[in-house]
Amino acid sequence: MKQEAHFTTLSNCPSCEGTVFTPHLSAIDHTYSKLEFQLVKCSGCNLVFTNPRPVEEENANYYKSADYISHTNSTKGLIGILYKWVRNINLKRKVRVLVKHKSGKDVLDIGCGTGYFPAAANAAGYHCVGVEPDPDALKFALENNKIEAYPLEKLTIFNRQFNTVTMWHVLEHVYHLREQLQTIKGLIRPGGLFVIALPNYKSYDGTLYKEAWAGYDVPRHLYHFEEKTVESLMNAFGFELADIIPMKFDAYYVSMLSEKHRKGSMLTAFLHGRKSNAMARNKKHPWSSQIYVFKNTQVKLEN
Repeated sequence: MKQEAHFTTLSNCPSCEGTVFTPHLSAIDHTYSKLEFQLVKCSGCNLVFTNPRPVEEENANYYKSADYISHTNSTKGLIGILYKWVRNINLKRKVRVLVKHKSGKDVLDIGCGTGYFPAAANAAGYHCVGVEPDPDALKFALENNKIEAYPLEKLTIFNRQFNTVTMWHVLEHVYHLREQLQTIKGLIRPGGLFVIALPNYKSYDGTLYKEAWAGYDVPRHLYHFEEKTVESLMNAFGFELADIIPMKFDAYYVSMLSEKHRKGSMLTAFLHGRKSNAMARNKKHPWSSQIYVFKNTQVKLEN
């Protein structure tokens, strides 16, 4: 990095607030700083998290790279081209999640990035509002995708509730995990949905690539989930798991990025991605990334 970085060490688990951790692995930030980061596992709830992590005030620095495609809308290189192709397919599948679960038309997308999901949802007849912390991504969303979107700090001033709140590969970036989840719960109507997409380090590609696995994406990813840790955390906030949906293209994309870290070949990445999906299909490993659909179990109070 061009300037001295500062870090903070957590003494409590961000999920269960436990205090006993064991080493998980060390991983390199290949995208920006080239620094090595330590990952630990909580002995209480098994959440894996990056610890130490950058101080929150310097967090935005780690996204300042043309390689961080979701914020730059880059088409640089084969990976960038494939990312945009897969994104267009995944947008249709994400909208189908809303259609399948029939929770209503009012949607809030937290971490909307450059605004492609809210635009796709609106085109399908939904009213999707976005919030985004990155000012450049937010500017692109407003100017190019013509969506209703706000800076992240506006999240706490919405004076209404939504049928569905979505976080597509966003929860792993949130600094104040429990506080954010408490805020989000207040934004979802009783019986409404909380839809989260997350990478799963217990997938075949996660266990194969280990510290080179692109799904760790340190230090931008602060938490590294698997099914049990996601469900346990959500249950604590009154959410009940309703569905898990695979994101099959992610195994290929993450394998491509992981092979890039190891200076491997795209053919090898394709073969590993295909095997990861096959292992998930046979229930020997979870999918590389999964969409979790949770229902807000809060009961609506009668007047």
